[in-house]
Amino acid sequence: MTQSHPIPRDIVSAFAPTGRLRASINLGNPILANKDAAGQPVGVSIDLARAFAERLGVACELVVFDTAGKSVDAVKAEQADIGFFAIDPLRGEGIRFTAPYVLIEGAYLVRDDSPLKDNAEVDQPGRSVMVGKGSAYDLYLTRELKAATILRAPSSPAVVDAFLAENAEVAAGVKQQLEADAARLGGLRLLPGRFMVIQQAMGTPASRGEAAQAALADFVETMKASGFVGQALKRHGIQGAAVAPARGA
Repeated sequence: MTQSHPIPRDIVSAFAPTGRLRASINLGNPILANKDAAGQPVGVSIDLARAFAERLGVACELVVFDTAGKSVDAVKAEQADIGFFAIDPLRGEGIRFTAPYVLIEGAYLVRDDSPLKDNAEVDQPGRSVMVGKGSAYDLYLTRELKAATILRAPSSPAVVDAFLAENAEVAAGVKQQLEADAARLGGLRLLPGRFMVIQQAMGTPASRGEAAQAALADFVETMKASGFVGQALKRHGIQGAAVAPARGA
């Protein structure tokens, strides 16, 4: 992953004030990051973090969290230099996002014997929807659901177990995670289609400046156009996600 011209020293310093690029990694979204058999973080976001560190000419340090909310907070507090987040208005304060690099479907899961057949039937009085606390789905559904009650699990991977334990009617989250949980537990099904599309982007603290933000945005566009993102999704066996279109497309 070389570049035809070096990144200016002031931009390198903006991204790596400690001499290393600290990348905030969220293990709560298996499409972006997971652990391998040895317990080490792997995934598309890790590949992008290391490629960007290489482009800057610095070492990459992974700062790993189990939820999106913690990962966001680390970047806002400048305990990390970059992060990988779903674009959401509530997260914009203090963070500057690139255009998305991956699009992820959000889906609903119910028990096999649930009367629900369609996404439009979820937002009704008396229904309860379990989401991962602070996830993009939580932020979105908090705005969009007018009648149903939202319940919150500690993290996105814990949603289905909490949904069962608390006898909620619907679980909401990453389609791939819900499909895996349904296969693992049995007696569960996804409602057809999706209720939202999450735009996953890279972000950096706003304080790093416009030039740094532009450099990160250009990096993301290059990684999409070169096939890097698509190859990473394939290499990690990721389904249910698509490479986002070019900026402005």
